[in-house]
Amino acid sequence: MKTHRVVFNTVALALLVGAISSTAGAQGRGRGRGDQGDHDRQGDRGRVSADEQRRREDEQRARDARYRAALDQRVVVAQQHAAQLAQEHRSAMAAQHAQYLANLRAQQERLRAERDYRRDPYFTAPPQYRYHYSNFSRTTNQYGADQLKQAVNVGYQQGYQSGRADKQDGRRSNYAQSYGYLDANYGYNASYVEQSDYNYYFREGFRRGYADGYANATQYGSFQNGTPLMLAGVLAAILGLAQIH
Repeated sequence: MKTHRVVFNTVALALLVGAISSTAGAQGRGRGRGDQGDHDRQGDRGRVSADEQRRREDEQRARDARYRAALDQRVVVAQQHAAQLAQEHRSAMAAQHAQYLANLRAQQERLRAERDYRRDPYFTAPPQYRYHYSNFSRTTNQYGADQLKQAVNVGYQQGYQSGRADKQDGRRSNYAQSYGYLDANYGYNASYVEQSDYNYYFREGFRRGYADGYANATQYGSFQNGTPLMLAGVLAAILGLAQIH
């Protein structure tokens, strides 16, 4: 058991270091270049220029390639953690983690498929929002904003399930040691926003969801058709999206 725990803790630390490096590296990429908005390269009739469209497509191809390369290792780490949970007889968390692992594998399948950028309106839609976190500033359109909203809500759902699982398994409350929090890629498909941005907002949702799940409370969210969702006001405060005029 000690061997498995050392392996997972070491890899988890590597994931955290990688996430920090990815966040730092993303500062100079794409929409994260300070206050340079895409509106300076916007074309007529609510569409960006052809040059901006090509830049976005190139950026997306690079983002796909980076995440495709990272996913294989993430699946391996998730499999190792599944073995550790089974050995520790954490049945509730093992069931929740199996869902997480299945989602990572589904991401692998989606990223193997060819993307038709010409049919995706993201690449031609002008920026509508600006958002900030840490020392980073980004501009994005509605499609990118929807990805960030998804990150928070999916993070909240995964956090809620993890909090409940830890409670059922008799574990003490500790969201920061949850696999989902460390990985923070559930639901990410590399589209429209950088992985570091998705990870940040996922974790913001996760820690709040974990608190609610562990306490069997709804301080930050509510249930819709049996699914935990973050309250709209809390979601808006986390995202801090400012409309570009």
